[in-house]
Amino acid sequence: MTTKIKPKGRWIHRFAIRFLTFVLTILVVWLLNFLINDIRSVPGPRLDRFTEQFVSKELLSEEARLTEDIQQLTTQINNLSERQGAVGDTSGSLRDTVTQLVHLNSVSLKNNRFSPEQQQKLNENLEHFLEIRNVFEQLIQEKSKLITQRQKLNGEKDKVSKELSVQRAHAVAQYDKAMHIHRMKLAFLQLALLIPILGLVAFLMIRFRGHAYYPLMLAPGIATLIQVAFVIHEYFPSKYFKYVLAIALILTVAYILVHFIKTVARPKQAWLVKQFREAYERFLCPVCEYPIRVGPRRFMYWTRRTVNKLGLPGEQASREEPYTCPVCGTCLFEKCESCQQIRHAKLPNCRHCGAEKQIFDT
Repeated sequence: MTTKIKPKGRWIHRFAIRFLTFVLTILVVWLLNFLINDIRSVPGPRLDRFTEQFVSKELLSEEARLTEDIQQLTTQINNLSERQGAVGDTSGSLRDTVTQLVHLNSVSLKNNRFSPEQQQKLNENLEHFLEIRNVFEQLIQEKSKLITQRQKLNGEKDKVSKELSVQRAHAVAQYDKAMHIHRMKLAFLQLALLIPILGLVAFLMIRFRGHAYYPLMLAPGIATLIQVAFVIHEYFPSKYFKYVLAIALILTVAYILVHFIKTVARPKQAWLVKQFREAYERFLCPVCEYPIRVGPRRFMYWTRRTVNKLGLPGEQASREEPYTCPVCGTCLFEKCESCQQIRHAKLPNCRHCGAEKQIFDT
């Protein structure tokens, strides 16, 4: 049976294939993102419409009217406060003036110099002071009435605001419910787009596994899987997403574990040839890794790590002859049926004549 060895190509070509596969993955993610954004642009419910539907317009008008009335009363109260301050300043000045006149009159009376003109001036200032005080008291009364009216309106507004708060909360709850349904629709549409693509790509990846153009299917597969993960993370609650993620990771690890178990239990020919070749290069039995002590290495000891650090003795190598591992009994060197030279028993071709033999059971 002929063992087909696939050419690997130069390292620059292998690097270019991996790099361009990564670039292709990014481009496919970009393309899928355009499609998903188009789905996300589907208009959803609007809060203002739910507010119009569930919030009473009469209560809104009443709240606006009460707010305007309260603002007007506040403006009037502020104006009265300014007038009250001005009148208070005037009253204070008159009080000081009257106090000074009374003091001067008392001094004049003691000196018998109190004139009728002084008495008249004192009386005029007293009358003016009393008038100012009356105006000040009237302003206080008007301000007190306005404050009482504002407090009453504030009480009415609080009642209306409480009713509106209940209605607004109901409107928000209905909006949240509609938004949740809309988000689920968007998630369904996005997954309805991505899942078939992912299934098709997965089928092609399994069908053409090992094919030369396998990277062309690997890139969209990875890109679609990334977008599916993003959609699930965005639209589904985290308490559900963590279970989805955990199950996906378990399945992935289980798949990798099964793959390695199959590789060990029923390895492919190419993998076995590589394993045997590396073992021969290190002069170790490919089955049990016992050192192959032939030729100059007959009386030496080494391991996989120290095989390249050993210095070989200067004596000539002994004649080649068949060799069997003394530990596991595996035949490692045998005579070639074509040229009768000693060849590797676990490699497909003779190093002398190139004759090929079947080294695996079919």
